[in-house]
Amino acid sequence: MSSNRGAETRPELSAALSGSELARWYWTLAELTVLARELGVPRGGGKTALADRLRAALDGVAPPAAPSRTRGAGHQLAAPVNGSTVIPEGQRCSQVLREYFRREIGPGFHFDASMRTFVAEGAGRTLADAIAHWHATRRTAAQRQEIGSQFELNRFLRDWHAAHPTGSRVEALAAWRAHRDRPRGPAAR
Repeated sequence: MSSNRGAETRPELSAALSGSELARWYWTLAELTVLARELGVPRGGGKTALADRLRAALDGVAPPAAPSRTRGAGHQLAAPVNGSTVIPEGQRCSQVLREYFRREIGPGFHFDASMRTFVAEGAGRTLADAIAHWHATRRTAAQRQEIGSQFELNRFLRDWHAAHPTGSRVEALAAWRAHRDRPRGPAAR
């Protein structure tokens, strides 16, 4: 415990923690990966899945079932590509695609949620279809989008800047550090 009015301090990340204590605090993926290596827990998957496996390991219970892999490695597109190039099953948002879309759409192109979904689910469609999809979704994409729970920093910064419109980046990051160092409520995972 620290001396600042009884506030809890973030514990050291170690095998001595319980699963519920692990869940009470913010940890980076890099920190969780180190603990997983120490405990012999598989490190693959996203941060949420890794945290779930670590909580199970710390509590001595069976880990949650791994989700079935729906995407195979599959064939990935290689340059050169053009509008008639067909998107293969399992295609990722690669640098080859980014370069093509920036060349065709312009420097404002980026893989937003709509384009990531189109590429992931667009097997059999062409890159020309993807460009048409980009243009058709710009009005929707310009609206405020939900930020996934795995992007906790981004969600915090959006909310902080909404509450402090004249705040600086330095102030926002200091507020983030203070936020992440506080324990989460029992409902937080």
